[in-house]
Amino acid sequence: MTEWIEAHEVPALLRPGMHVFVGGSVMEPLALLAALKDAPEASRGVTYITNPVPGLSRIDYATFHPEARLITNFISERMNASFAAGKVDFIPMQYHQRHFFVSGPLQIDVALVQYGPPDSDGMCSPGYGIDFVPAVVDRAKLVIAEINHALPAPPGLPKTHISKFHYAVKSNTELQLLRIVPIDDVARQIGAHVASLVRDGDCIEMGVGAIPNAALDALKDRNDLGVHSGLISDGVMHLANAGVITGRMKTIDRGKIVTGIVAGSNAVMQWAGTCPDISYKTVDYTHDVALLGRIDNFVAINGAVEVDLLGQLNSEMVGGKQISGTGGSVDFMRGALRSKGGRGIVAFTATAAGGRLSRIVPAISADAVVTALRTDADYFVTEYGVAKVRGQPLRAAAEALIAIAAPQFRDGLRDAWKERLKRITGA
Repeated sequence: MTEWIEAHEVPALLRPGMHVFVGGSVMEPLALLAALKDAPEASRGVTYITNPVPGLSRIDYATFHPEARLITNFISERMNASFAAGKVDFIPMQYHQRHFFVSGPLQIDVALVQYGPPDSDGMCSPGYGIDFVPAVVDRAKLVIAEINHALPAPPGLPKTHISKFHYAVKSNTELQLLRIVPIDDVARQIGAHVASLVRDGDCIEMGVGAIPNAALDALKDRNDLGVHSGLISDGVMHLANAGVITGRMKTIDRGKIVTGIVAGSNAVMQWAGTCPDISYKTVDYTHDVALLGRIDNFVAINGAVEVDLLGQLNSEMVGGKQISGTGGSVDFMRGALRSKGGRGIVAFTATAAGGRLSRIVPAISADAVVTALRTDADYFVTEYGVAKVRGQPLRAAAEALIAIAAPQFRDGLRDAWKERLKRITGA
């Protein structure tokens, strides 16, 4: 039996030593978190479990009390101070594996989640995504739900009966929106190169940001594209409304836009709230490499911090500092390699720091990490073109990468490659 309480009563339900999972991204229960922030003593000795999404998750729960901690598989900017202070336990993990982590070995005493109001059958919708939440609701010892009356009940989103919640708190919290990054000239050039690799009938996956937005914008003249992604935003809405995305050629989930989360502008949230073509799935489905391999012509479009001349990719560290996490890119890259006709695309600007640094480097530095292996690599794209490395000999792959580096760095990369090749071959 669900007990209805007020938000200010939630802090009294926590105890030192508890592990508290908090729904992330658009599913963050802001009213519950505000109550905990206002009652700091409730977080003494509490470990929060979070899965932040850059641009959406804005609260560092470790700041609620000096003895509060965080467990996460992804570092966001909001955690920097707590991470530096040793209050964050960062566990590197592929996105697909996180689902099994939270649904199995991870201790979860309390789940703080957000759902919409119950319908006539007592069923509640999580609003704009499911991600890890259903698995956590099934196994948490105590489930506290913020019942947000501002949330819609999209037709393709699985619901949960209100009896699953031990406590419920009513709220009317505004929707969490994701800022849409403007497309500049460089992103537009990269997007055009990415689009040149996408054919009619392909099923695409993409992240968020200027480059994915530009790539989607450049696909306006394609036909019958499909979507299978961890997150979708405004670009997918625009292509769906234009009739470009139909899913008609998908080998599984035909006709459906498959995603775990919808996030973006108010326009995309309103669209997703009633769109019958969106099918929401948990992470064990959206990021399952074996399942992705069953989707013919699956095209994964992701980014990178830097790429070396062996095709190794770092997408999570800068100057030795952890700035993000593995995310889902490797899951999707490997799924694309298993797909019949699939393509894995890593797109990024050729330079960083205002043009002072090349993102294509001789080798991933010793104080960084290799997020994706060279055996995961397929296509790399910058504003200077496309490098196809899958199935290429070492020399040819390196030459292709040098050709899409910024011109001012190419000679240095060639010289560095000659020296590295000598060490590789023992010459």
